[in-house]
Parts: sequence; structure tokens; C-alpha cells
Amino acid sequence: MIKRYLLLSIAILCCTSFAFSQKRIGYEKPGDQEKRLAWWTNDRFGMFIHWGLYALPARHEWVKKYEKLTNEDYQKYFEQFNPDLYNPKEWAKAAKAAGMKYAVITTKHHEGFCMFDSKFTDYKATNTPAKRDLIKEWVEAFRAEGLKVGFYYSLLDWHHPDFTVDKHHPQQPANNSDTAYARLNQGKDMSKYREYLHNQVRELLTNYGKIDIMWLDFSYPGKNGKGHDDWGSEELMKMMHKLQPGIIVDNRLDLDDYEDGFDFVTPEQVVVSDWPTVNGKKVAWETCQTFSGSWGYHRDEDSWKSPNQLLQLLIGSVSKGGNLLLNVGPTARGLFDYRAKDALGAMGEWMQLNSRSIYGCTQAPDEFKAPPGTMLTYNPATRKLYVHVLVWPFGKLVLPGFNQKVKYVQFLHDNSEIKYLGRENQGSNDLVLTLPVKKPLVEIPVIELTLR
Repeated sequence: MIKRYLLLSIAILCCTSFAFSQKRIGYEKPGDQEKRLAWWTNDRFGMFIHWGLYALPARHEWVKKYEKLTNEDYQKYFEQFNPDLYNPKEWAKAAKAAGMKYAVITTKHHEGFCMFDSKFTDYKATNTPAKRDLIKEWVEAFRAEGLKVGFYYSLLDWHHPDFTVDKHHPQQPANNSDTAYARLNQGKDMSKYREYLHNQVRELLTNYGKIDIMWLDFSYPGKNGKGHDDWGSEELMKMMHKLQPGIIVDNRLDLDDYEDGFDFVTPEQVVVSDWPTVNGKKVAWETCQTFSGSWGYHRDEDSWKSPNQLLQLLIGSVSKGGNLLLNVGPTARGLFDYRAKDALGAMGEWMQLNSRSIYGCTQAPDEFKAPPGTMLTYNPATRKLYVHVLVWPFGKLVLPGFNQKVKYVQFLHDNSEIKYLGRENQGSNDLVLTLPVKKPLVEIPVIELTLR
């Protein structure tokens, strides 16, 4: 994923309005986008999987950049890559048990290594001791569990000989001088890499059946950067929609000038404070988050989020009309490590009882304000409002302005009734819920309100 110093700028871009001309690439009719996104905005919760050669050094997926490794330095990981315990059926079952409805896997990350059997390179899983198309098995396993499938593909490639050295490249010159870049890029031809990129995306969207999501990462236009011209983004978008008319695509192709240049925005590793807008209009969005501080498997990294924090990320996203894509970084042997399994298990335990407050839900109508220590989600089809209680109150919970708007209240985890009383006779329009003094044995209790 992108470097940390870019995260704030991405978040600001995604969470504020900005103007763009109403140009269109023109691969579909206006209004078709909402139909393509319908399943995704309903399902709300997906699994991201970052897996590649970087699982062997186990020091972050950007280890090649951070340690300025050459292709020759990195070759030992290619020669040793043999995930002998890889069983994508187990991954798919874990994702489903956690309450996830779709998944996105790295087919190629910035290191340039392909997890799939591409005819355009020898730098692929089938030429390692693994000797397998790892993506083919993964797609089949996740589809078998009823999960939608998506491909992450890095626009960057630190292995390809024609990918020019830039500010994110492992061989970035220390002085960043134009002369140094020119010397390093002598003989490189980005047009050849661009053709390679398009050929591989075509393979991914042709050889594996129906693909639901294409997650391309990432653009950084400007001096010593790369943007839509480098990737051929307009042509790439047209090709993807021609090959897979129902596919949805993220916003990292540097096509913000086009009304149909993306389907959803992607604030990364940030808590979104308000529903993101583009040109003053709310847009579909998904925050991608990690269990810890790394996307790829990082053996010694120890900043793992608690189950409560992870649930708040999920609830908070839905409460502002968005999705959560939660990342797992498998080990080099092909397993989810114990910390990932524990986190997924905790999410699944909560979702088993409380998923009605997530699936099909969105931001609550403006007339309903969340009391302190709570978050609201709303299902417009069932007219159910959900109060997620983050801080347990002492016996009473006051819902300001809710009186005369509610006809039944219950806990979601067991459907047990909650008694309530209006305060209209006291000059108030509040609703007061009578709660047990002791918090229920649920990580974050949810109260379901049936509206009048």
C-alpha cells in the first residue's frame, strides 16, 4: 500500500469536496453505476489480502523500498517462495465466518512478483518452488463460499526493466536530481511497461471468470511521480469495463477529472469523520484498514488493534455510508497467523449476533442524532435504527428527539425487549431507555429500534 506520509493527503482528498469538469470516459450510460454498486453498498464488509514474496523477509511489504534492495538482492525470496500450507478454502471459510461478504487479493504488489500464471513474465508463482497459480485456486475457493472476488493489482513495478525509477522506487537517487534520474532511466521505456500493465490486467479479467472488483494502486502525479498518462488510465478503464461490464473500480488511476473515473473512493488507514463528497455529492466509499501497522506479514510488528477497535472501524464506516475492507497478511507458508485468526474470530462472534446492523445499512437520517458514546446505523428497507453502545451507561440511555418516532425497542443480540419512556410531559422530546446496570456479554451491544 502507499507510504504513510501520503495517507493524510489521500484522506483529505477523499473526505472533502472538490470541483472537476463533467467529462466522461463513456463506457456506460449515466445511472448504471448505482446498479453495479448495489451489492457492494449492501454487503459493507470485505477482506483484503496482501500476500507476496515480502512474506519471507516478514518486515513490511515495502521492504524492497525501505532497505533499497536491488532485484539481485530480492531474488533469494523468489527462489525460496514455497507456501506449502496454503489452503485458500480455509481462508475463504475464515472470511465468511467473520461476516465478510467479499474479498480482494494482491495479484501483484509493487515488488512486481505475480501470484498468477501470466504469459507476459517469468517473475511469477509458477516459476517458484510453489509451482502453482495461486490466484486460480483462491478465486475458486472464495466463490465456493459465496463470496464476491476482487483483484488488487499494483500499477507500480519495482522489478520490470522498463518501469522508470521515480520517487517511490527502491533505487530512487539520494539527491533526487534530474541528472541522477536521467542516468538511472537511460534505456528504460515506460510505453513498454504500460503495454505490459494492460496485458496483465486483460489476463486477470479474462482468465478467471467473473471478477467483481478491480483495486488498482496507486497514482502519484507530479515531479518524479506517475499519473494517468503513465498508466494509460482512460484506455485501461474502458478495457476493464468491456471485459467485465459489472465490475467496480477504485479511485487510484488518477482519473478524478472524469465523472465516471472511479466507482468508490478509498481513504486508507484513517477514521473518516464525514461521508466523503466529490463536487458536493456524496460518493461510494470504502476505508481499507490493517489489523496492525503493516499490510504484508510482519513477524515482529506489535501494534495490533483490539476487537473493540476493529468493530468500531466497521460500525463507524457504515454509520457514514461506507464499507470496511480489513486486511490479512498471510505468512510465507500460506497461513493466517494466530493474531489474524483471533481478530477474525472476534469479529465473527459479534457479526453472528449483530450483522443486521451492518448489512443493508447506512447513515441514519439527519433527524436522528447519536447520543454521546454511541454510533447509529440505519436500514432504509426495514426502517430499523441501530444504536451501537460503545460506552455502557448506568441503567438509562437518553435518545434526544426520538420520542414519538419509535414503536418497539430490543437488544439485537438476543431480541430481548427494552422498556422505554417518553419525556414529552416534561417539555422534552427525548426517549429514555431502561437498560440493565451490567453490560451484556457482547463486545459492543446493539439496540434495535423499530420506527413508526
